[in-house]
Amino acid sequence: MKKKYLVTLLAFITLLCSCKEKEPNNSQAENNEQGNNTYVIKNVNIIPMTKENKVIKNATVVIQNKKILSINDSIPTDAKTIDGTNKWLIPGLIDMHVHNLADTSLSPNYATKGATLFMDNQDTMLLYIVNGVTTTFELSGRVEHFGQRNEIIKGNVLGPRIALAILIDGGDSGNNANTPSDGRQIVRLAKTQGFEFIKVYSNLNAETYKAIIDEAKKENMKVIGHIPNVFRGNTKDAFIPHFGMVAHAEEFSSQTNEYNKLKAEEFAKMTKDNGTWFMPNLSNLVRIAAQARSLDSVRYLKSFKYVHPLMQSKWIVSNQYNKGTSPKRVAHFDSLVDFHVQLVKVFKEAGIPMVAGTDAGTSGIVWGYSLHDELELLVDAGLTTEEALVSATRLPATWLEIDDKIGTIEIGKFADLVLLDKNPIENIENTRKISGVFVNGKWISKEKIDTMLSDLAEKNIENKSKYDWKKRREY
Repeated sequence: MKKKYLVTLLAFITLLCSCKEKEPNNSQAENNEQGNNTYVIKNVNIIPMTKENKVIKNATVVIQNKKILSINDSIPTDAKTIDGTNKWLIPGLIDMHVHNLADTSLSPNYATKGATLFMDNQDTMLLYIVNGVTTTFELSGRVEHFGQRNEIIKGNVLGPRIALAILIDGGDSGNNANTPSDGRQIVRLAKTQGFEFIKVYSNLNAETYKAIIDEAKKENMKVIGHIPNVFRGNTKDAFIPHFGMVAHAEEFSSQTNEYNKLKAEEFAKMTKDNGTWFMPNLSNLVRIAAQARSLDSVRYLKSFKYVHPLMQSKWIVSNQYNKGTSPKRVAHFDSLVDFHVQLVKVFKEAGIPMVAGTDAGTSGIVWGYSLHDELELLVDAGLTTEEALVSATRLPATWLEIDDKIGTIEIGKFADLVLLDKNPIENIENTRKISGVFVNGKWISKEKIDTMLSDLAEKNIENKSKYDWKKRREY
């Protein structure tokens, strides 16, 4: 599965687009005006997601100037009230593995050309917010993603916080490095360009991979990514100091043909000994296996109508997992799914920190919605509901080194919060029962969420005939 075409696939995913940029609509302007407002949530049950995680029942939370001002203290006279009776408040969710759409051109280039396909950033970012995903980690960052982040920060787009990693691979495409000196140079350039993290990829040779990680350490940039193919059979050699996180369970299954507990324990030991964290990304192979069986698994996704028409077309007419599929291939994917579940169980027993990430943006994995799928898969794999929530709140904030700002509900932290109708500790599916979302102190009610989603679905229907993946070079 980790053939070189995946590099191209990731490039396409981050390059794809929506419709032309527009002026902020009324809902956006309304939300921007809310930035400095004061809110009080009354009678709410707080699941703070701190290490102690003691539930605070029937609490009063005051939000002012985008931050949590107080819990169970006095209420400012000008505060707008939100009734939290019988509801549950959790920190905003974090998806640690996403690939966002961005402006691009898919036709031949020339000097001064620039992009020819322009996205409405709000369309993609909306899917995160309505699902309570208030922070994302872009793992194939480009300069266009800095622009997206800036638009969110300026208030022109309602969207999540975005951390950015640059992807470095071997070969001859993208940010490629085939010598240690090239690898070190790309890391230094990435640092000066403003990237915060490095993502290593599958086709790096051993010497270049190690040089990249060493240079990243010098530049104080954390490293996440794939285990390069060159280490197959000697996986332990990939676990060197400062390799901070494995980005898929698939990285381990790609290193072996032995899908058993003994092999999982071997992988867990080398991971723990190196102090490396783990992102299971169970959604990835589950969705791949489903698409290998039938494209109906994509067509009938409840969230498919919110996906931009060009991506809808791509996922159906150019689906690499379904193309050329066979019973043997499906059986292989199923064996990987089972092994990945076993990895989660063994890594949990070993006490290795795990975070939730979904590969959102790849075929069949819809931004925002996929994180709820991932949480449910993690619980099915053996995590408690609380452990699953930790994997999408406190632990990601810790790894990203922004746990002083987000990840838990505490006084002084940014007001990134999700108000739920039911208790997610009792049933992880309750993370989907969203009554409203605070994103950077802006309140988005369930009614507003429903309206925005309805408008987006209607817009996609109207534009569907304008986009055909087979004609993408003409746009």
